Amino acid sequence: MPPGSRKVAITGVALADCGRVDGTTPYALHAQAARRALADAGLDRRLVDGLASAGTGTLAPAEIAEYLGLRPTWVDSTSVGGAAWEVMAAHAADAIAAGHANAVLLVYGSTARADIKAGRRTGTLSFGARGPLQFEVPYGHTLIAKYAMAARRHMIEHGTTVEQLAQIAVQARANAALNPEAMFREPITVDDVLAGPMIADPFTKLHCCIRSDGGAAVLLAAEEYVRDCRTAPVWVLGTGEHVSHVSMSEWPDFTVSPAAVSGRLAFERAGVHAEEIELAEIYDAFTYMTLVTLEDLGFCGKGEGGSFVEKGRLLAEGGDLPVNTDGGGLSAQHPGMRGLFLLVEAVRQLRGEAGARQVRRRDGSAPGLAVASGTGGWFCSSGTVVLGR
Repeated sequence: MPPGSRKVAITGVALADCGRVDGTTPYALHAQAARRALADAGLDRRLVDGLASAGTGTLAPAEIAEYLGLRPTWVDSTSVGGAAWEVMAAHAADAIAAGHANAVLLVYGSTARADIKAGRRTGTLSFGARGPLQFEVPYGHTLIAKYAMAARRHMIEHGTTVEQLAQIAVQARANAALNPEAMFREPITVDDVLAGPMIADPFTKLHCCIRSDGGAAVLLAAEEYVRDCRTAPVWVLGTGEHVSHVSMSEWPDFTVSPAAVSGRLAFERAGVHAEEIELAEIYDAFTYMTLVTLEDLGFCGKGEGGSFVEKGRLLAEGGDLPVNTDGGGLSAQHPGMRGLFLLVEAVRQLRGEAGARQVRRRDGSAPGLAVASGTGGWFCSSGTVVLGR
């Protein structure tokens, strides 16, 4: 088969234990997720010749490979925040297509919640004060504040309301209510969101992602291995990646995220248009992330995100465009770099394995096209992956 011509499929996905997971380590969660993903695929672990991981230890993915007993000949540890997993999935797909690897495991684990509870770290994770960050850190400009500033800019320019942003949290929680693995499942209302303690104007607590423990793994493989798998393949149709800025002063427009570029590239390479997508898994550390990413992926026009998210459009059950069908980082789980969880949920939906939250076409069949779009830093990076049955 000529180099670059192999099709690539996701053949296995899994979550480690998520939510409140005390008495374990990030490494153990990596191993748990990896074992479950390999079992889901039904492929022999000896076929895995590629590993991608980030966010743990000093020499990830070398440390993770050693812990898992793997000796990969292809590795990636691209670290661009929560978007890292979509970016690394893109790199893995390219490597497999080119014949540089046959089966690549993406794996992540974190005890972010348990570490805070045990006093091993504080609630605010410092990104350091060297390089470009030195010009903002002295002013106490936190990650949450940066997202809040961007949200306020969108509200000023486009008339977006805090009630519309709250709708995103409400619908995420409704999706989580259908997910037995979600950390928070009790229904909430717009009034509940608005009445919460202020974190960074305009974000109250429920506008912000939860903090959990957890892990996830995704196995990508070349098309010739699909026949040996126990699950139906989900094909990687197109990918895109983009980095925008680090310094807020270098961000040209607070109302445009890097998904505007990564999404365009992914859709072009997949040969599909936004209106063909049947569900979207979008990084949602804050409600505004969901809204602006929907705009930038082309599901609605710039400035129309506020009206787009109203009237239950994002619901897994009956929504026009189901978004974050597992409950997302706002309600299901968010152990840190959550982008890998987006891929897991998208694959489960396309396979028809999502249980009560399963998205269905009018004829009752599972959807055929999905997009997973991750964001990293404070809208610094984006990776977008289009998947199809």
